[in-house]
Amino acid sequence: MTVHPIYGPNRFKLGIFAANADGGLTVTKVPERWPAAWEGVVAAARIADRAGIEFFLPIARWKGFEGETNSRQYSYETFTFAAALSGVTERIGLFSTVHVPMVHPLFAAKALATVDQASNGRAGLNIVAGWNPDEFAMFGLERVEAPYDQASEWIEIISRLYAQTEPFDHEGAYYTMRNAVTLPKPVAGKRPPVLNAAFSPPGRAFAAQNADFLFTTFKSIAAGKTTIEDMAARSSDTGRQVGVYTTTHVVCRPTRDEAEAYYHHYAVTMADTAALDYMMGKQAANASNHDPETYQLHRKWFAGGAGTFPLIGTPQDIAEQMVEMSRAGFAGTTVSFVNFAQELPYFCDTVLPLLVKAGLRA
Repeated sequence: MTVHPIYGPNRFKLGIFAANADGGLTVTKVPERWPAAWEGVVAAARIADRAGIEFFLPIARWKGFEGETNSRQYSYETFTFAAALSGVTERIGLFSTVHVPMVHPLFAAKALATVDQASNGRAGLNIVAGWNPDEFAMFGLERVEAPYDQASEWIEIISRLYAQTEPFDHEGAYYTMRNAVTLPKPVAGKRPPVLNAAFSPPGRAFAAQNADFLFTTFKSIAAGKTTIEDMAARSSDTGRQVGVYTTTHVVCRPTRDEAEAYYHHYAVTMADTAALDYMMGKQAANASNHDPETYQLHRKWFAGGAGTFPLIGTPQDIAEQMVEMSRAGFAGTTVSFVNFAQELPYFCDTVLPLLVKAGLRA
């Protein structure tokens, strides 16, 4: 592997998001909800790999959302997850999602390089500051006042560990290290591609300075274009090029009525109300992942896909909206499903050819 898949030739890249956690991004009680059993994860990863989808992106969760399903409690740690998938896939990029305060940068550098070596250069890193105080409490931590200051020091240390061959000392605001060094280095000899999952202005500022791609939400494609323009200005100020990815949840069916009926069934009728209340309440109080209006108006989006943008309809409907995203300036999007192994084949067989026809993918 000489070029990471996220830098491949397709104009509009695709990733599979949250298949490492039970329920995926959904908060639903339907019996077919994603169980995240390992054999199903492998099946989904291989489907995506064969279809040419660029990357597999896990969600980092330590505590479930309570309620009837306690969604996300059953989830795989993301470095180990990516390393394991490297042995059963061939081309797809394998990201690890890391809560900065909970993982020391020296460990993260070693783990990420291990995944990169195992996958022959397909590793990637998704940096998140963390938002759930109950998860911080599990680690005996409290949230810091300036999480992106800590994240900046964290990624600076990792980059330096990869760049230098001699041990070095580090004395910072958040980390003190003596004779720090790590081997092996990543395959390319430098830091693998970095996503930063953020929506807030401080998150965007961090991404402009430290990440290769911002991974963000939006309430409409038009609103998303504003974020892209903002990131272009911030990237210009830092002298870097930072692409912007978004994230969606998908219900793809032969007819629009069929897709909308199923969406209502799993995200409204069968929503895990208690778990949804917990998730939305904690995020609204502690995170800056979404526009405040999204919390007020789109409860269905949170049950359907953790507040990500819904793509509901026929293959043509979904392809057309992805074309719109590309025209707005998005480098690509992640997709999630109620059940990845069951729904991903139809998505690949029907939506991807339409994206090829539209000139977005080869």
